[in-house]
Amino acid sequence: MGDRLFAKSRNAIRMWPIVLLRVYTGVFFANAGIGKLSRDNFAQGVERFLSSRLDECFEFYRPLVKAYFLPGHEIVAFMVAWGELALGVAMVLGLATRYAAFAGAFMVMNFWFAKGEPVLAGSNHDVVWMIILLVLGLIPAGRVMGLDDGLSDRFRFLR
Repeated sequence: MGDRLFAKSRNAIRMWPIVLLRVYTGVFFANAGIGKLSRDNFAQGVERFLSSRLDECFEFYRPLVKAYFLPGHEIVAFMVAWGELALGVAMVLGLATRYAAFAGAFMVMNFWFAKGEPVLAGSNHDVVWMIILLVLGLIPAGRVMGLDDGLSDRFRFLR
């Protein structure tokens, strides 16, 4: 028992950069979500943004924006704000980290497609966040100083 605990704490010490990245990512997205939820006109901002980027968004994505996202901009705004908040809380707590990270990568990928920026554009932070979230989803980021560690013994889907 003592050897296992010692090995576990050594692993946590070695993995501290992952914890730092996971928690910073969580704080960043939670803060973004809270900011959006506190704005009265966020849904109208989403509609204006999507309309203004319609010509720049990726061509394969444009029909989705026209048919679903613009008419349903209030639903999109709700999903973005609450999605960012949920992603942030999950990352900070290290709870269902893999699921949250992959869902967050999907969300950020949609931001990127709507903006239509080239992958290597200096202003394209969406690709950077997508890669960070994919990495956090592919490694056991929530099992290092996160709730996934204690819960993974009980719930197999958190492993």
